[in-house]
Amino acid sequence: MRYLDTAATTPVRREVLEAMWPFLTGEFGNPSSRHGLGDVASRALERARADVAAAVGARPAEIVLTSGGTEADNLAVKGLALANPRGRHLVTTRIEHPAVLEACDHLVRLHGFRRDLLDVDGDGVVDLTQAERLIGAETTLVSVMLANNEVGTVQPVAEVAALARARGALVHTDAVQAVGSVVVDPTQLGVDALSLSGHKVGAPKGSGALWVRRGVPLEPLIHGGGQERGLRSGTENVAAAVGLAAAITSAVGSTPGGPRPRGPVEALAAARDAFVHDVLSAAPGAFLTGHPRRRLPGHASFCFPGTSGEAVLLGLEQDHGIACSSGSACAAGSDEPSEVLLALGIDPEVARTAVRFTAASPADFEGAAGAVVTAVRAVRSLAG
Repeated sequence: MRYLDTAATTPVRREVLEAMWPFLTGEFGNPSSRHGLGDVASRALERARADVAAAVGARPAEIVLTSGGTEADNLAVKGLALANPRGRHLVTTRIEHPAVLEACDHLVRLHGFRRDLLDVDGDGVVDLTQAERLIGAETTLVSVMLANNEVGTVQPVAEVAALARARGALVHTDAVQAVGSVVVDPTQLGVDALSLSGHKVGAPKGSGALWVRRGVPLEPLIHGGGQERGLRSGTENVAAAVGLAAAITSAVGSTPGGPRPRGPVEALAAARDAFVHDVLSAAPGAFLTGHPRRRLPGHASFCFPGTSGEAVLLGLEQDHGIACSSGSACAAGSDEPSEVLLALGIDPEVARTAVRFTAASPADFEGAAGAVVTAVRAVRSLAG
């Protein structure tokens, strides 16, 4: 099976499993326990926190360990807004992850906030002119994802953050899809909070973190024993934290200029571009979704009018051994067209023809274009 769905999840790296194993077996202590096993667990937890912090150029005390990107997004949006209510005004985009959009909806429904959504252009890039108009003295929080999981577009987060800072608003970015593919440095981005998830970079599902700038108040969502400096109570999952740290360290390296992806980013982008060219050249009517250049290096997403995206991906798996996606894995089971593609101005029926291919290695794209074109032709032929 050729796996072209890394935007949905990635396999756990061998070195990550090896790092986790002791804390799933003999070193099973509770980090809060005052004995030898607890001390071992506590030290491992703090090493993991320090490693995650180093991967984004931050301080260990700024890292809150979570159960994944969804919890990190919720903690950022709700926690920052409730601790810093100001004018109770939220600004986010139409193409955010549901964890951000639903968290904003919660604040609107139950806490008296109001929300404005930023539009994006046909390439999925946020409208900076609209952002400048909507972010004002009443704005509590601005949340703009760093890279979109469905179309791969990388957003001008630093520019949005500069607009927000000038008006005194806090800024959060969901960087879950970006880690290991583009530079993820909260200082360079100018944000106040940044969400991370382990299973996008070779850690197990259920591992993640939120970076929060030192001194920024944050209201906890989970109350209890006061773990994570009172910001996220509950006995810590030491093995998951160790796995997150090992994976993100493998994906991101530190340089004198700050954190940088370790992987073959340029080669991956070149292989993706060749794949996109070959698909578009041989599949009439097909078009790329997302920005053609300002996109994640391993991300290629298309619409194939005259097909069904689900039928194309089924044919690719059954006949060609290729696993891919017809949209966000977070919307699995939904028959509705993607809200992200609709926000790009794509017709609802055409949006249902979308297929996404995401890879971790240049070799993953090699020879795949021919299979994609064959599958598209087969579906069109059956459709009449």
